[in-house]
Amino acid sequence: MPTTRAAVRLRQIKEADLPAVAELLSEGFPTRSRTYWLRGLHRMAVRPRSEQHPTYGYLLESGGLPVGAILLLFSDVLSASGVIVRCNVSSWYVRPEFRIFASLLITSTTKDKDVTYFNISAVPHTWSTVEAQGFSVYCKGQMYAFAFLRRPVKSVQIEVFDPATTSLDVTDREILNQHAAVGCLSIVVHCKGECYPFVFQKHYVKGLVPIYRLTYCRDVNEFMRFAGNLGRFLLSRGSVWIQLDANGALPGLIGWYTQKRGRKYAKGPHTPRLGDLSFTETAFFDS
Repeated sequence: MPTTRAAVRLRQIKEADLPAVAELLSEGFPTRSRTYWLRGLHRMAVRPRSEQHPTYGYLLESGGLPVGAILLLFSDVLSASGVIVRCNVSSWYVRPEFRIFASLLITSTTKDKDVTYFNISAVPHTWSTVEAQGFSVYCKGQMYAFAFLRRPVKSVQIEVFDPATTSLDVTDREILNQHAAVGCLSIVVHCKGECYPFVFQKHYVKGLVPIYRLTYCRDVNEFMRFAGNLGRFLLSRGSVWIQLDANGALPGLIGWYTQKRGRKYAKGPHTPRLGDLSFTETAFFDS
């Protein structure tokens, strides 16, 4: 077992490392297969991103072998103040005999002051560790809504996204197109001559019960406005539930709110907004 920092090297993950990294992560996350990780890693390589940031993330290497890894999904987000850079810190694991170097893996890879780093999958037993790394809570929990029970807005049409026929702006078109390509459900709500983009990701609770997770909308208020319409649209696709991030129960939505899961953390200059999990592990790994 190495006992000095010099015994372990930190470097960027390269394409040639992907099979070994997938093997390492399937060891650290035994409910996820090697195929699951390889598929997600290959999707990371083709996603839109800034060339100045790592494609995959970083690994800890000892004796020429990876002993730890952290995945970093960088993306550029257009805001009112211009383009901001954010990074979804995902799926980090260090083998037990090298855990002394785990803090090095985190602190050395999330130190750019111009980047907003966020963790959207921290499980309860890691919350104190994440907070000790300088992250703060920006989302306390999740709402599970029977949105189809809400009164729908009249004169609304919903269609599955088609880049050839919608009149969205370039940014929203790219978001919907990229997420549709990895298996998400990208849809457009049409109301009174305006278009409203949404992305949902379908998954299964306990592997059995289908549920749609809200992955992207421009504003949660837009989701609330069309919740009844969206709920009926998704009901026709096999799910009575919509899952979305929230900091409390959302008025007007029938369902339940919980803080037992869904807590999300961030550090950096721009706190992520609720309703936007675009270009994160939610889309690129779980779809």
